[in-house]
Formats: sequence, C-alpha cells, structure tokens
Amino acid sequence: MLDKRTLENCDSASANQARLGLAERKQFIEQLFRRNYSEMIRLTRVLLAGDGEAEDVVQDIFLRVANSDISPKNDSYLFTAVRNACLNRIRQMQLHERVKNLLPIEDDSDLQPIDRQLEQLEDISVFVEEQLEEPHRSIFRLRFQPRPMPTPQPRK
Repeated sequence: MLDKRTLENCDSASANQARLGLAERKQFIEQLFRRNYSEMIRLTRVLLAGDGEAEDVVQDIFLRVANSDISPKNDSYLFTAVRNACLNRIRQMQLHERVKNLLPIEDDSDLQPIDRQLEQLEDISVFVEEQLEEPHRSIFRLRFQPRPMPTPQPRK
C-alpha cells in the first residue's frame, strides 16, 4: 500500500510536470505568434477586404489555441483556421445584412399621431364591411381583430 508521503511526492511531481508543461506550452504559443502573426493578419485583411476585424479574427484563433489542448504541428493549421474564421465572419455578415433588409423601414405612418392612425383603421374597417363578401370578411376579422384576453380562473 502507498503511504501518505509517497502520495504527496507523486502529487508534487505531477504538479511540477504540469508547471513545466505550461511554461513550455506558453513558449510554444509565443513562438507561433511571433512567426505567423503578420502573415495571418495580411491573409485576414485580404479575405475580409479590410482590417477592421482582421486583428480580432487572428486573436480569436490564438486564444482558441492557447485555451485548448491543440498543439499545431505546423503553421498550415493556423492559416486554415484563418480561412475558416474569415469564411464564418463573411457568412455572419451576409446573414446580418439579410436580416437587416427584412426588417421594415419606418415610414411616415409609424410616426403619425394616434388620431390619424385610428382614422386609417376605421377606413379599413369600413372597406372590409362594404367591399368583402362574407367568407373573406370573417377570415379578415379572424386574422386582424385582437382577441379578448381570457379571464383568469380562480385558484383552487
């Protein structure tokens, strides 16, 4: 059986190895950074057509490498990561633009006084009553008239 002193020695030995491994890893990442940062920035600026987000993309890649157990064997891993991160940013920007285009643009009707809006709603109601036939009128009412709030049931 292992005694307490042997376990303490094992714990301190593994802690020393972890510290040594952490220092070596930090040095390894620093070397990667110094060797590849400028090329990665240049590639990111070309792919994103500007330098506004280039530094953010490259820093995110190095943070992911530093915070994970990934140890790139060569520099091509970093450049592949740059390409993928840039493609993700481009996709994200395109999605943002599509959503922005789908949002309604405020027009003058949104800024009209409430009295004018109520008049327009009354005009629409008159039109519905006079111009639409019964099945269409009912469908219109079901779709656009507000539903009454349900009354709360008493608790038992």
